[in-house]
Amino acid sequence: MYTTSRNLYALNEETPMVTPASPPAEGRFARLLSSQGISRPIAWGFVALTIFMIGDGIEAGFLSPYLDERGFDGGQIALLWSVYGIVVAVAAWLSGALAEAWGPKRVMMLGFGIWVVFEVLFLVFGVMAGNFEIMLLAFGIRGLGYPMFAYGFLVWVTIDTDEQVMGRAVGWYWFFSTLGLGVLSSYFAGAVIPIIGELATLWMALAFVVVGGVMVLVLLRNPVTKKVTVASSVKGVVSSLTIVATNPKVGVGGVIRIINTLSFYAFVVFLTTYMVRDVGFDLAQWQIIWGTMLAANVAANLLSGYLADWIGRVNVVAWAGGIGCFVTVLALFYVPTLIGPNFLVTIAIAIVYGLALGMFVPLSAIVPLLAPKNKAAAVAILNLGAGLSQFIGPVIAGLAAPIGVEGTVWIIAVLYLVGFGLTFLLKAPKEADDVVSANLAPSAVAA
Repeated sequence: MYTTSRNLYALNEETPMVTPASPPAEGRFARLLSSQGISRPIAWGFVALTIFMIGDGIEAGFLSPYLDERGFDGGQIALLWSVYGIVVAVAAWLSGALAEAWGPKRVMMLGFGIWVVFEVLFLVFGVMAGNFEIMLLAFGIRGLGYPMFAYGFLVWVTIDTDEQVMGRAVGWYWFFSTLGLGVLSSYFAGAVIPIIGELATLWMALAFVVVGGVMVLVLLRNPVTKKVTVASSVKGVVSSLTIVATNPKVGVGGVIRIINTLSFYAFVVFLTTYMVRDVGFDLAQWQIIWGTMLAANVAANLLSGYLADWIGRVNVVAWAGGIGCFVTVLALFYVPTLIGPNFLVTIAIAIVYGLALGMFVPLSAIVPLLAPKNKAAAVAILNLGAGLSQFIGPVIAGLAAPIGVEGTVWIIAVLYLVGFGLTFLLKAPKEADDVVSANLAPSAVAA
C-alpha cells in the first residue's frame, strides 16, 4: 500500500554495484534503516525533528514564571497559553489537511517560517518591549508553526513507509519528537539558564529551530511535486473533514487520540498541587517523579511500535494503552494518598503510567491504513485529536474544584475504559491482518 513515494525514492545504493553478493555498505545501512521503519530518504528528517522540537520545548518549563517576574499577571499568562493551545489544535489539523495538497515538505517549511518570524516578533516587540498585545498576537500565530513542522513530517512518515513496519516507523517518530520536546529541551534549559539567563535561553531556542528547519530544506526531497493551487488546497482541507463521514472509523481514531493524553494535560494542572500540598512530597521530589515518567514515556513511544508489529497494533493500544492508563491513573492517585509520600513506590507507578501513555502510539499506524487513499486526511484527524486533548485536558482538570480531586481522577480513568472499547472498532478485517502477518516474517528475518 505504501508504494508511491518509495518508488519515487528508490535507493540507487541498494542496487548491487558489482555482484549480487557484494552490495555497498551504504546499501546495507539503508536496508537496516528500512527494516526498522526508517525510510532512508527521510532518515535525516528524524534528526531534524528532534533538533526543531528541542527549540520549541525550551520555553515550556520557565516562560510562565519568567513573564511573572517581568510584571505580567497570572490572567495574562493564562490567556497567552490558552490562545496558543487553540491555535495549536487548529494547526495540527491543518498540517495533515494541507500536506495532501502541497506535499509534506512545503507544509513543514511553512511551519518553520512562521515559527522563526513570529518568535522574533514575540521576543523583540513583545517580551523585550513589555507589550502584552504584541506578545499575545505573535505567540498565538507562532502556534501554527510547530504542528505544521512536526505533524507535517508525521504525514511524510506514513506515506513513505512500508505497511509491515509502520508501527516501528511511528514509534521512532514519537520517540524522536518527545525526546526533543519533553526531555532534551528541559535538560538544556536547566543547564544554560543559570549561566546566560532566561531571555538569552529563549534566543537559543530560535537557533535550534533554524538548524532543524534548514536540515529539512537541504536534506529532504518533497514526495509531492505537483503545482499548488487554491483548488487543490481547498480540496485537501475539505477531504480532511469529510473523511469522518465517509470513513467513520477514522473519526473513532480521532476520539481515542483525544483520550490518549487527556490525563497528562489534566494532571499538569492539578496533580502537582495535590501531591505537594496534600500528600506531602516536596516540589523537587515530585519534579523527579514527573520527569522520570516522561523519560519512560519516551522509551514507550519506541517500544510500542515494535510491540505493535509483533502482537498487533489494536491489542497494544487497547490493552497496554487503554487498560494500562485506567489502572495507573487510579494508582497514581490512590497509592500515595493511602500510604503517604513514598518516593520509590510512587516513582515506580509513574514509570508504568508513562509506559502506558506511550502505548497509544500505534494509532498513528492504524488510522492511516483505514483510509489508504486518503492517508494525509486521516492523519489530520489524529492531529486534531492531539490538539483537542491539549485543550480538553485542562477543562476536565477544572472539575477538581467543584467535585474534588478523587472524582476528577475517576472521570479521567473511566474515559480510558471508553477508549479501550472504542479501539476494537478499529480492528482490521481478518484477511488484512493475515496479509500483514505474512509480510512480517520476512521483514523480521531481514532485520
